[in-house]
Amino acid sequence: MNIATTRGTTSRAMSLPNLLTYGRIAAIPVVIGCIYAQSILDQPLWLRWVAVAIFIAAAVTDYLDGYYARIWNQQSAFGRMLDPIADKLLVASCLLMLAADGIIHGWSLWAAIVILCREILVSGLREYLAALRVSVPVTKLAKWKTTVQLIAIGFLLAGPAGDEVVPVVSMIGLALLWASAILTMYTGYDYFRAGIHHLIKEDEG
Repeated sequence: MNIATTRGTTSRAMSLPNLLTYGRIAAIPVVIGCIYAQSILDQPLWLRWVAVAIFIAAAVTDYLDGYYARIWNQQSAFGRMLDPIADKLLVASCLLMLAADGIIHGWSLWAAIVILCREILVSGLREYLAALRVSVPVTKLAKWKTTVQLIAIGFLLAGPAGDEVVPVVSMIGLALLWASAILTMYTGYDYFRAGIHHLIKEDEG
């Protein structure tokens, strides 16, 4: 790799859209740390509001990184790879922490399990199809699924702190979690069907 190529790769890796994605990943331990301190270590409830604020900022970067990448023509293979990974890390980490916290409990655990299993399934399909040089585009419904997931997690992170302000905050979060789980199953089936189609073609070829 020559110097010009190295500089070009470094420049793309440090573009604003990718920096926003890095920020989303960096927010994960802070959000989880706040909820862990409040719930497990029995620290003040205001820590949950700190977690919510940082989570909202991280969720907003999910929109902004793609927006700036498009309008500034800074789209890159690295960014396309890292962006969905950052989303999955944020969602999975928060779901696991909320389950440990007890906010997600009982039957609602199944909604979280469906979401996590779908993410693993789609990641596996994408990895295999990438080896075949087949791209599976993100659908509008999948984007709505992600939006509903993030809103649900925001409500659940507020949890007891939110319930002190509006008593149904946790219930709204759990209802939205189930809604996102239903969307997750539907979009997961779409990806699975597309993946199976290419797998059959590969075997026949």
